[in-house]
Amino acid sequence: MNSSSMKAITSRPLKNRASLGQAIRNSFTMAYRGLLKIKRTPEQLFDVTLQPIIFTLMFTYIFGGAISGDVASYLPVIIPGILVQTVITTSIVTGVQLREDMDKGVFDRFKSLPIARIAPLAGALLADTIRYTIATVLTLTMGYIMGYHPDGGLGHVAIAALLVIFCSWAMSWIFAFFGVIARTASSVQGISMLVLFPLTFLSNAFVPTDTMPKWLQWFVNINPVSHLVTAVRKLADSGTFGWDLTISLIGAAVIVAIFAPLTVRAYMRRT
Repeated sequence: MNSSSMKAITSRPLKNRASLGQAIRNSFTMAYRGLLKIKRTPEQLFDVTLQPIIFTLMFTYIFGGAISGDVASYLPVIIPGILVQTVITTSIVTGVQLREDMDKGVFDRFKSLPIARIAPLAGALLADTIRYTIATVLTLTMGYIMGYHPDGGLGHVAIAALLVIFCSWAMSWIFAFFGVIARTASSVQGISMLVLFPLTFLSNAFVPTDTMPKWLQWFVNINPVSHLVTAVRKLADSGTFGWDLTISLIGAAVIVAIFAPLTVRAYMRRT
């Protein structure tokens, strides 16, 4: 083997690592672009700022007396449920905004730039984690103002918050896939809500499972949202790590493993 062949072989891994590094840098640059969009159009944050406040107040005072006898007793039940429901619902925006950018030709302009082709997609998903964080903080703050003081302690509440943000980010890959394959932004939102509403409302987020009909309990018990809500409740209210936490992490990893390659492949074909 001559020296030129040896040089080509040894330089190949370096080239791949440089390409990966460029993709990561470009993705963070695109994520920064997403944050600038939020700064210039702050109305994009209406859903993650108003929804946690409105939903927490509405559901707590409507269902609190009927389900738990009073609002104070209902807070440990409803706050984790509202937290999961609000943050997961926020992840729909990822697919909608992705479709809007593609319709406006923004991604066509990105193709002419010397950046990794995957960077606009990865950057959008990274930027939306800020939205999940805002929704999480506001929901927990609203609950605290209303009298919710979890016994698990601040550390376990922080772990529960990170769990919800991670699972919502994983869910956003599903909606990003819808955003790539759908034809309009409205259809993305319609399909996403059709998938998400049964998962969030047919769960243990708002009422105990044993109050439901027997034929419905089987679905609620296997619903991944129910496992996530239970994991958050155990972490926040008692500071315990249960099997539901493991199920939630495994489920999020499976979603990413399935929908990340599907989304990237569909995105590459469309761009």
